[in-house]
Amino acid sequence: MTKIGYARVSSREQNLERQFELLEKAKVKKIFSDKLSGKDNNRPQLKEMLNYIREDDIIVVSELDRLGRNNKEITSIMNQIQDKGATLEILNLPSLNGIQDDNLRRLLNNLIIELFKYTAENEREQILERQKQGIELAKEKGKYRGRPLAYSADSANKQKRVTYEKIVEMLEKDVPITQISKELDVARNTIYRIRDEVHKNE
Repeated sequence: MTKIGYARVSSREQNLERQFELLEKAKVKKIFSDKLSGKDNNRPQLKEMLNYIREDDIIVVSELDRLGRNNKEITSIMNQIQDKGATLEILNLPSLNGIQDDNLRRLLNNLIIELFKYTAENEREQILERQKQGIELAKEKGKYRGRPLAYSADSANKQKRVTYEKIVEMLEKDVPITQISKELDVARNTIYRIRDEVHKNE
């Protein structure tokens, strides 16, 4: 069993020292750390840590949000740690270290993970439901137009308007959709959508 620490800072908080100090107090034997800058979301040290950990290892972070930027990402990493047979210790949450029974400690740790995943999923569903209600309300008021289509007769992009016209012209000549897709470098789903629109308006 090895205690392994992970630290992360964003471009807004450049100092890793606070996390290092907390991890060292927790008596970790090895620390992996990532420092993100701007839009660079690559975390090579996190990947290396996930490859490094073994069964019964303890992963230590100062706060849960050090693992990821959002609930989906955090849940994914927690699952990977759990799949490796390791446990997660979060320093700003109550510690499970005082529990001597390994099975009980693992059970409680997994319970915390499952509660977090349930909360994250519930929060995601609520956001989607509010978004759906907002769209329906906007439709009722005639304010919702949906996402602008890239290839259409009134596309903001002149080149894509020209491509749209070529697609319509080739469809009228019964050119196979696979051929149109290859020649114009446009996804077949987009061409099917345009074909259906043209037929609908006939």
